[in-house]
Amino acid sequence: MIFLTFEHILTHISLSIISVLITIYLITLLVDEIVELDNSSEKGMIAIFFCITGLLITRWIYSRHFPLSDLYESLIFLSWSFSMIHMVPYFKKHKNNLNAITAPSVLFTQGFATSGLLTEMHQSAILVPALQSQWLMMHVSMMVLGYAALLCGSLLSVALLVITFRKYIRIFGKSTYLVNELLSFDESQYINKRSHILRMNSPLSERNYHKYQLIQQLDYWSYRVISLGFIFLTIGILSGAVWANEAWGSYWNWDPKETWAFITWTIFAIYLHTRTNTNLQGANSAIVASVGFLIIWICYFGVNLLGIGLHSYGSFNI
Repeated sequence: MIFLTFEHILTHISLSIISVLITIYLITLLVDEIVELDNSSEKGMIAIFFCITGLLITRWIYSRHFPLSDLYESLIFLSWSFSMIHMVPYFKKHKNNLNAITAPSVLFTQGFATSGLLTEMHQSAILVPALQSQWLMMHVSMMVLGYAALLCGSLLSVALLVITFRKYIRIFGKSTYLVNELLSFDESQYINKRSHILRMNSPLSERNYHKYQLIQQLDYWSYRVISLGFIFLTIGILSGAVWANEAWGSYWNWDPKETWAFITWTIFAIYLHTRTNTNLQGANSAIVASVGFLIIWICYFGVNLLGIGLHSYGSFNI
C-alpha cells in the first residue's frame, strides 16, 4: 500500500512538472530566448528523470517483476529512455540539437502515460505464464531503448529535411523574384539587385554557412543516435528469438509484432547502408530515417491496437 501511494505521488508530481514545462516551452516560442526559463526547463527535465526513475523502481518492487508487461509500463520506460538520452549531453555540459528533440518526446510520452487514458493499466497485474521469464527484462528493455534512440534519430532527420527543403524553396522564391525584377527595373538596377541576391544565396554567405553547419550537426547526431538504437534493436530481436524458442518452441513465428520489428530493422539497416555512400548522405538518408519514424510507431503502438498475434496478452499489452 505504501509503494502504491508513493507511485501515485510520483505520477502526480511528474504530471505537474510536465504541465509547467509545456507552459515554459510555449512562452519561449512566443518571446525571445530567456536564460532563466531555459535553466528552469533543464532543471524540470532533471526532476522528471528522477520522478520516472523512482516510479519504475517503486512499481518494480511492489509488482515483483520488471515493469515492462503492458503499454502503460512500456510508455513509462520509453519516456525514461528519452530522458536518459536527454541527460547525457547535459551531464557532459555539452549542448546540442538533440535536446530540442528529446525534451518534447519525454513530455509527450510521460504526459500520455500518466493521463487518464490508460487508467485501467495503472494497476499492476500478475504476469501471464509466457511473460514469467528472465528474458522479459532483456528483450523488452532492449526493444524500448532501441525505439527511443531510433525515434530521436529519426526526428533529427525530419528536422534536417525541413531545413534543407526550406532552403531550396527560399532559393527558388528568390530566383523567381529576380526574374520579376528583370522585367520591371532597368539594367543598372537589375545588376545591383542580382548581385545582392546572389550574395545572399552564395554558399559563402554567413547565413548559408550557419545553415550548412546546422544541417551537418543534425546529420551527425542523427547517424550516431540511430546507430546506437539499431544496436539495441538488434539485441532485442535476437533475445526475443531465443525467448520465443523457449516459450513457443520456435525462434520466429511471423506474427504482426515480429514482422513489423523485422521491417523496422530492415529500414534502418538500409539507412545505415546509405550512410556508407557519400552521394547518398544528408537528405537522401534522412528520407529513409523519416520513413522509419512512421514504421516504429506502427510496430510499437499500431500493432497493439489490433490485439492479435502471439504478443497480445490483453488490451494494449506488449
